[in-house]
Amino acid sequence: MTAESLLDALDDEQRQSAEALLGPVCLLAGAGTGKTRAITHRIAYGVASGVYPPNRVMALTFTTRAAGELRSRLRPLGGAGVAARTFHSAALAQLSFFWPQTIGGTLPRVLDSKARLLAQAAEQAGLAVDTAVLRDLASEIEWRKGAGLSLEEYEAKAHSRPLPGGFDPPRVVDVHRAYEQLKDARRQIDFEDVLLATIGMIEEEERVAQQIREQYRFFVVDEFQDVSPLQNQLLDSWLGDRRDLCVVGDASQTIYTFAGARSEYLLDFGARYPDAKVIRLERNYRSDPIILGAANRLMRGRPGALTLAPTRPPVPRAQASVTRFPDELSEARSVADEIAQRIEAGESPSSIAVLFRINSQSAALETALDERGVSSAVRGSGRFFDQREVKEALMMLRAAALTLSDEPLFKTVSDVLRSLGWAQNAPETRGALRDRWESLDTLMTMAEQCPPGTTVAGFVEELLERQAAQHEPTRDAVTLATLHSAKGLEWDTVYLVGLTEGYLPISYARSPEAIEEERRLLYVGITRARVALRMTWAAVGPHRASARARSRFLEDLGTSISDAAPTPVG
Repeated sequence: MTAESLLDALDDEQRQSAEALLGPVCLLAGAGTGKTRAITHRIAYGVASGVYPPNRVMALTFTTRAAGELRSRLRPLGGAGVAARTFHSAALAQLSFFWPQTIGGTLPRVLDSKARLLAQAAEQAGLAVDTAVLRDLASEIEWRKGAGLSLEEYEAKAHSRPLPGGFDPPRVVDVHRAYEQLKDARRQIDFEDVLLATIGMIEEEERVAQQIREQYRFFVVDEFQDVSPLQNQLLDSWLGDRRDLCVVGDASQTIYTFAGARSEYLLDFGARYPDAKVIRLERNYRSDPIILGAANRLMRGRPGALTLAPTRPPVPRAQASVTRFPDELSEARSVADEIAQRIEAGESPSSIAVLFRINSQSAALETALDERGVSSAVRGSGRFFDQREVKEALMMLRAAALTLSDEPLFKTVSDVLRSLGWAQNAPETRGALRDRWESLDTLMTMAEQCPPGTTVAGFVEELLERQAAQHEPTRDAVTLATLHSAKGLEWDTVYLVGLTEGYLPISYARSPEAIEEERRLLYVGITRARVALRMTWAAVGPHRASARARSRFLEDLGTSISDAAPTPVG
């Protein structure tokens, strides 16, 4: 493949991107604008034109799946020798190679999980924690290190953060400190330490810096809006005083700030490099114009927002609509009915997705689809009945059915769930503890939706039947996914369900910054759809029959709400 033929397949802006091979380059690439095509052809054009020796190019991204996709797309374009890796895998390879030469001996063992060490650290700090709190503590450590904060700096900021288990900052810092001490004593490192140690090695060992910078001269970073301060510091160490850096991203798809992502690095790229070539990719090749209209209205006026321009002609069957349902059960059943009708009319199940804010929302949808004989596959997490807390609850309910057969169903289920950590009100925090509560709360909802007179044994039997129904073959299945796990994917038809206050924005999103992140999550969901976008919400919540308000973000779409037939957005 010749260099010029590589450019023939690109639009004007993508071609400009490909031809800008040297110096700082920033591609502001909106959803569905062909950013992966642009960066792979840019790299391949650099190789084919002789500007890039392939083994001196480093393409960086954030997931092994995305890195694998880059490698597979580069190979047929002549870029087989290019290193396409995550930040962590690239750093670990370098650290493993240079550690024996600089420190001596073998690299300390890299922890594959923080849980066991954290449990011991929590015990030393005098805290009683369960698995969910341990997961949240691990996330908090990852955030602290990703933000580049010392323990003292973290403690000062922790007062404004919702902390795991509701513990106060000094107690959480005690766990962090004990964890670091245990890790050092056992000669172990975690994944954040891999980045920190690599940075230290490059900055302290001139020979290491020279060798790495000789090896990699040209850098491309995908999804640059997701970079953390620690990852950005590592990138700076790799670059040294060189400036051949191309970053690609979309500020409107920044949905991981809770994990340390900072879109400022993307938005301020032009200020850092005043001579940078900044190219906007706004031609959308994915979605129908009516869907793009909704996405553009949602993000209008937001920092860094791009205006997506349609390239595909309108499709007669295209739609973007919002529908109100009386309650969540009727919402799930109606969505399942419509999906079954679409499949009956010839639409492939794999071309349909149902997206939601939190994992536990999948349970009612799984059941409704199963009842209609529609196979579904949950993406990004285990299926509802495979979650540990659900298995524990089911086991305890089976035991209760043998000993408490005369007790009212509500009381038995409530007592069992409370023993597992459920409470009437949700914890005001994100993370594993909240996820656990949501799963248990879903079981409470199921119990309250049972017909009057249902026994504990009858309820358990129904749960076991639902669990068994999950084992259907899921080939060519409807995708069920959280908004976070849907990023980077697309379907012909997308259902966005549960668009109410409390779900989107989620109840613990209270600061203006957190609310804006929830808005961006909805934007990601909208831009997954090619042809049909159905947005739904329920006026009444689950088992406490509480009234729900529709999501504030729906106001910005400029549409009315339909109780029966969908009302078009555009």
